[in-house]
Amino acid sequence: MKWDDLRRSSNIEDFRMKSASRGIGGRGNSKALFFIIRLLIGTKIGRIVLVIGVIAYFLGFNPLALLDTVTPPTQQAKVIDSAKDNKTAEFVSVVLGQTEDIWHKLFQEQGLRYKEPKLVLFRGAVNSACGYASSQVGPFYCPSDKKIYLDMSFFDELSKRHNAPGDFAQAYVIAHEVGHHVQNLLGTLNKSHSAKANSSKNDANAIQVKVELQADCYSGVWAHYLKNILEEGDIQEALNAANSIGDDTLQKKAHGHVVPDSFTHGSSSDRMKWFTLGYRGGNLDSCQTGI
Repeated sequence: MKWDDLRRSSNIEDFRMKSASRGIGGRGNSKALFFIIRLLIGTKIGRIVLVIGVIAYFLGFNPLALLDTVTPPTQQAKVIDSAKDNKTAEFVSVVLGQTEDIWHKLFQEQGLRYKEPKLVLFRGAVNSACGYASSQVGPFYCPSDKKIYLDMSFFDELSKRHNAPGDFAQAYVIAHEVGHHVQNLLGTLNKSHSAKANSSKNDANAIQVKVELQADCYSGVWAHYLKNILEEGDIQEALNAANSIGDDTLQKKAHGHVVPDSFTHGSSSDRMKWFTLGYRGGNLDSCQTGI
């Protein structure tokens, strides 16, 4: 993808150097803090601990930091190539910028107004309006705050663990999450959530598969309008990524067998199929997955 001269998005929130915490804080955890204080007040040793804690606080040390559970003390930090990392972050902002331009145009053609999402870059863990998430969750879209969350280490995992290298494999992942934002704006996510709430587990999984395949299709629609900047092999990189993270492929790799009823994103063949349908069609009507 020829991206060096393309517009960068201003909707990037860079939290790569910040750490998320599951420690005491927020409305829910304040109750736990109150309970701990009451417990300590009930004993002589507890009152001494409280006094020491107050003194430590005024000396500049936050005793609640001891309750932080984000990173186990035995976990070793990975060495990050900052130049490469910053280059990847720049690429992400370009891809997001291209999704903004294209979805503005497509929404306008439908008589609608496109509202741009924010994209949060992080490493390790993050707090979102949808809750705390570690890097194990992978890239995700939170409809509550209309933000896309992307752990930068996922791209390394995509390339090495899933054997799906290439910048357009990364672009496909970002465009897929933007596809969920499009679904949110169009009311599709609310519709699917209502349908899943009244369904069995297997039926709810089937509904979620349709949601994910439509997001794949929307990423293909976006790619349709990039033909002037695509390079040879780009579309194949996207298809390779879709194939590598299909439910059946991941289940075979992890367990040696496939359980179709447990699919939540779709098979490899279906993910490639719907990306291709969007890429060829270039419009929202190409993406009727039956939600």
